[in-house]
Amino acid sequence: MTVSMRVMSAGDGYKYLLRTVAAGDGDRSLSTPLTRYYTDEGSPPGRWLGAGVAALGGAIQVGDQVSEPQLQLLVGMGRNPVTGDPLGLAYPAYRTVAERVEERTAALDPTLGSASSAEAVARIEAEEAARGTRRAVAGYDFTFSIPKSASVLWAVADAGTQALIADAHHAAVAEVVAFMEREVAATRTGATARDGAVAQVDVRGLIATAFDHYDSRAGDPHLHTHVVISNKVQTVLDGKWRSLDGRPMHAATVALSELHEAVFADHLTRTFGVEWEARDMGRDRNLAWAVASVPEELMVEFSSRSRHIDAEKNRLIAEYVEKHGRQPSATTIIKLRAQATLTTRPEKQVRSLADLTTEWRERASRLLGVDATSWARRVIANDAPLLLRADDIPLEAIASLGQSVVDVVGEKRSTWRRWNLTAEAARQTTGYRFASTVDREAVVGLVVDAAEVASLRLTPPELATSPAVFQRADGTSVFRPKHSTVFSSEVLLVSEERLLERANTTTGPTVPLATVERIAAKPDREGRVLGPDQAGALAKVALSGRVVDVLVGPAGAGKTTAMSALRRAWEAEHGPGSVVGLAPSAVAAQALADDLGIATENTAKWWEVHQRTGQSFRTGQLVIVDEASLAGTLSLDRISALAVEAGAKVLLVGDYAQLQSVDAGGAFSLLVHDRDDAPELVDIHRFTNPWEKTASLGLRHGRTEVIDTYMEHGRVTGGETETMIDAAYTAWRADRLAGRASVLVSDSNESVLALNQRARTDLILDGTVHGTREVELHDGTRAATGDSVITRRNDRRLRAGRSWVRNGDRWTVSDIRDDGSVTLRRAGLRWGGSVVLPAVYAAEHLDLGYAVTSYRAQGITVDTSHVLVDASMTRENLYVALTRGRDANLAYVAIDKPDDSHQGPHPGDNTDATARSVLFGVLQHVGAELSAHETITAEQDVWANIGQLAAEYETIAAAAQRDRWANLVNRSGLTDDEAEAAVSSPAFGALTSELRRAEANHHDIEALLPRLVRARGFSDADDIAAVLHDRVARATARPAGSGRARKAPRLIAGLIPEATGTMSGELRQALAERRDLIETRADALLDTALTENQGWTKALGTPPKDVKTAATWRRLARTVAAYRDRYGITDATPLGVPAEDDAQKIDAARARAALDRARDLARGPGEEPQRRPGQEPVRRSL
Repeated sequence: MTVSMRVMSAGDGYKYLLRTVAAGDGDRSLSTPLTRYYTDEGSPPGRWLGAGVAALGGAIQVGDQVSEPQLQLLVGMGRNPVTGDPLGLAYPAYRTVAERVEERTAALDPTLGSASSAEAVARIEAEEAARGTRRAVAGYDFTFSIPKSASVLWAVADAGTQALIADAHHAAVAEVVAFMEREVAATRTGATARDGAVAQVDVRGLIATAFDHYDSRAGDPHLHTHVVISNKVQTVLDGKWRSLDGRPMHAATVALSELHEAVFADHLTRTFGVEWEARDMGRDRNLAWAVASVPEELMVEFSSRSRHIDAEKNRLIAEYVEKHGRQPSATTIIKLRAQATLTTRPEKQVRSLADLTTEWRERASRLLGVDATSWARRVIANDAPLLLRADDIPLEAIASLGQSVVDVVGEKRSTWRRWNLTAEAARQTTGYRFASTVDREAVVGLVVDAAEVASLRLTPPELATSPAVFQRADGTSVFRPKHSTVFSSEVLLVSEERLLERANTTTGPTVPLATVERIAAKPDREGRVLGPDQAGALAKVALSGRVVDVLVGPAGAGKTTAMSALRRAWEAEHGPGSVVGLAPSAVAAQALADDLGIATENTAKWWEVHQRTGQSFRTGQLVIVDEASLAGTLSLDRISALAVEAGAKVLLVGDYAQLQSVDAGGAFSLLVHDRDDAPELVDIHRFTNPWEKTASLGLRHGRTEVIDTYMEHGRVTGGETETMIDAAYTAWRADRLAGRASVLVSDSNESVLALNQRARTDLILDGTVHGTREVELHDGTRAATGDSVITRRNDRRLRAGRSWVRNGDRWTVSDIRDDGSVTLRRAGLRWGGSVVLPAVYAAEHLDLGYAVTSYRAQGITVDTSHVLVDASMTRENLYVALTRGRDANLAYVAIDKPDDSHQGPHPGDNTDATARSVLFGVLQHVGAELSAHETITAEQDVWANIGQLAAEYETIAAAAQRDRWANLVNRSGLTDDEAEAAVSSPAFGALTSELRRAEANHHDIEALLPRLVRARGFSDADDIAAVLHDRVARATARPAGSGRARKAPRLIAGLIPEATGTMSGELRQALAERRDLIETRADALLDTALTENQGWTKALGTPPKDVKTAATWRRLARTVAAYRDRYGITDATPLGVPAEDDAQKIDAARARAALDRARDLARGPGEEPQRRPGQEPVRRSL
């Protein structure tokens, strides 16, 4: 990627720009002037960028130099960098962990006993420590890098050419930032829905600072620019300063990267006429575009740490020669190189561009064999290029590209949004060279539009009309964020529908109950007897008759034992060979064959053979698809269709909480959750320690309290990444030396590489890895005799005994041949099972096998597992990694985010992070993809939930009543200046909401407000609107009227004050539509909850039999249902956890009063209500 993004925190984050970017990423004092350039040490000064700069008063222009005081004001304090005036509200100050603990413990029931109180306090402390301390966001640090080939060309070119390449880079950055201003930048306003303010509105450009940087931490050429975008933006709607909406900034990053790469390539071609070519970057990576004339060898020279390792190796060889008087042998050189890998990474040095360029030219000249600068001149000496205009691309080609984009995206995802399509459209058009960025953006936009037409929309249309004032220029509603529509394809949706239909078809083959019971009662060959859950699951599968069935098994639940019994029962009824196996990978298929003794194949190969030969299933067969969560939807659809045709049964075995398919997936989870009786194994058998059986299920379900369990048993260590790599490796090596089977797991490719190199180095030094020759692998590592390796590509031509070389197989190197071919023996075997890999295979498809990713770890069982955890890990990956070991599973948690390009921490890094807080975040990071059907349900809930509708209602109500409330304030007795200050205050919105609530409770606002104004002056008030809000809240704390004269409040679904008074017909209609939707949904939610006997409904009691009383009970119960939906409460307690903000506390009081009243009505007259300990009467008008 040529664009990456990190969040910047408020406070002293701006110092990072001066210390590590503007000053060349070295350890420099902040007093160092920002005027260095070509011959001075460090990078050039920053410059202002973005259309939002114009809103700062004109004292700063785009391109002006950035000063330290300006950064301090804008980034550090959120103020105008010239005047120091606040840009909207100050950065929020979040409460510390200690403050939150103190507040929660103070609210505990005073009647709790000492033991219960201490337990509750300990739980609160653990929960709050895990949540950590939030920090205000000051902005977003986007790093724009040019492709490596262009950086290399820039590095060795003459100064004039360097300047032109830099100009092309700056132009591309500016154009992509302008694109962001049009398509990405927005802010949120209005009432609060479940995920923040409900309306997303446009802004008047971005305020950004751009800092160029020349080199990487290793001193290699790496021309890139940090564009730090301020979180402060001015709203088009009302001119107010608000915070930038961060969600689209995250969502668009990949698309921005693809677009930036193409835009820069256009600029470089327009300037120099260079041609570009797509280069294969290896397994599991996208093609990379490079300047065609820049050789790969030159890019490699400037792209890895191997240069430093080689330099250190040469130094060690020189020392050896000086000490021994002779050259070291080949074996000794391998050991010296291993020692060189242990040297610490060189610290970043602050150097001038002139100094760097001199070194780069010398290195390049040595490799090229000619003067590098002269070579660069030849590279840029080209004829005028052929450039395209947008109208040169036929509409038929646009439509074809759009379909191609959907096809590619749909191979990897079940659902997608516009930004996913934009990234792929930009990727597929990168090879075109356009005359201008306007032309490129136009073509990419047309392709994306065509892709959307070719996709199937899953997001429901707007449920209610939006008044003109709440519509964008293109007519879309501000209540729907830009580019938020979710799409899928008709092919995927129909495939899911067919799978659902087959899963509910019960005409498939079965096994008699007597046979099942007989097999289940007998021990297998190893003496194992089925547990109750295994026997129950076996019976469900064997008797169901479902054409497509499922078996869910958490890690270590004994799936293999259950499937083995199922095989015996099935073959007893349907004959030998009636059970066959499939799996998404060849290794998983082989493991299934070894475990069950059946014929197996990987799904892709089986389908290829079927298409070629017509081979299929036969009547009565059971087709077991293992690791089914890793299988793609289309693959499962094809396989199950053939099974239906043949009269066979498909059993999908797996765990929806483990890793998901790399193709469009989610089908296994869909089939499991579509039924209430899915067979599931619940008893965990793998772990030696009983506590770990329960704890592993806590990980599976994302229960954050399980973190404490692992910490209490010494299973969690936290620290910086390099320290954690060392700790994980040291523990793994100790286990290996003690004879334990152990695995090192990390989701970071960089960490896997570091762990593999560390392990190999020690094994060379202790003689385990030896020999006179090494072979270089694709990632720059090396292998020699004795190394553990993993093959990464299926090749049936390479036979190893009765088997063949599979992707994921583990081996030990037994010999390296002169031609680079490698002899391997299967891991764990002393004799036999050998294969010779050709040199090409070894160089491209062989990895060191000491450390693996979570995907490679799924399915293996060892004695101990050592897992390197970081904040980017998902719950599913953590669960897999921490359930591989029988005896122990240990987490080494990295609390930092290292950056290979810079020295020191980034200001977005949470310096308060702990191992607990990182694990807390990981358990909340769900990576599983929803199926298209599940997404339809989720999208319906997102846009139809009461939280969303109520926020829309309150936002429209505030606009509809604003003039009325402003006139009331102007007539309330305030002076003109006081009235103007109140109406323009940020607190005016809260005041109007309080006035609407009071009016809904039948208070006479027209008389009340003037009386409150007269009660006391405002000479000492910082914010008149805030003071009036407080006075209105206090004065209306009790409902208007008393006794029988008291009227029922005008509340929608018992919660939302209804807006009344004079307003336009358009606004009134929009409010009425949302009111009706809220009440209809509340009724439907209550009906569903009562029908399904959901746990929270027990607190309501039994509905009264009297018709009138029952109607009142239902109205009160509906209020509780509406409260739960508004705040996303899903647990069994009626009102969930205590409310935190004031608005929810008011609703919680209304819902609590409704719950208590409903319970009283359910008891009937004469029954004493039970007072809950610590319960207090509701004092606020509801």
